[in-house]
Amino acid sequence: MDKVLKTLKLIENQVKKFNVPYLKDIFHKKDPFRILVSCILSTRTKDAITERATKRLFEVADTPFKIAKLSLRHLQNLIYPVGFYHNKAKILLDLSKKIIKDFKGKVPASKEDLLKLKRVGEKCANLVLGLGFKIPSICVDTHVHRISSRLGWVETKTSFATAKDLKKIIPQKYWIKLNTLLVAFGQNICKPISPLCSKCKVDKNNLCPKNQVVFRR
Repeated sequence: MDKVLKTLKLIENQVKKFNVPYLKDIFHKKDPFRILVSCILSTRTKDAITERATKRLFEVADTPFKIAKLSLRHLQNLIYPVGFYHNKAKILLDLSKKIIKDFKGKVPASKEDLLKLKRVGEKCANLVLGLGFKIPSICVDTHVHRISSRLGWVETKTSFATAKDLKKIIPQKYWIKLNTLLVAFGQNICKPISPLCSKCKVDKNNLCPKNQVVFRR
């Protein structure tokens, strides 16, 4: 079996018992707008806080039309205390109005159009395409980049370059779920500092070169 595929299967098996809080309910509904909003709120914010903030927000407003009607202060209160909530509230208002104006209230299903939206970068665009529209895409965040580097899959510095190189070696059936798998794996096993190599099924199968790992447990 190909080493990359074997590694993916081992990770997939190991993370079954782990939960990625805010992803679970939002992604289950496959709503592109909810996924986009959740991605924006999640930056520099812990998952548990993002989960509570999105729940409060979506109970009041879960469409571009509903969010566009909220006052800035009300929106800030709904998403508090996510990181940079003052700025993110303004971003969500501007984003919702642009989606209404330019895309008739529907989140666009093309990467080109998604990147035209203010503060939507490669990460959120690919997340929406993959989880919201089932368009094969690889969403690269800090976990995906770190783990891919440790495993020796990539030698890149940007999320765009990482996604490009991963597409060359990752089977397409794993593109959409790669982010969810590696986020769970990165939060619980392959941590940024002192990864739990002693509990890692990938390491036990001698499939991890441990690139850039200084201390491990």
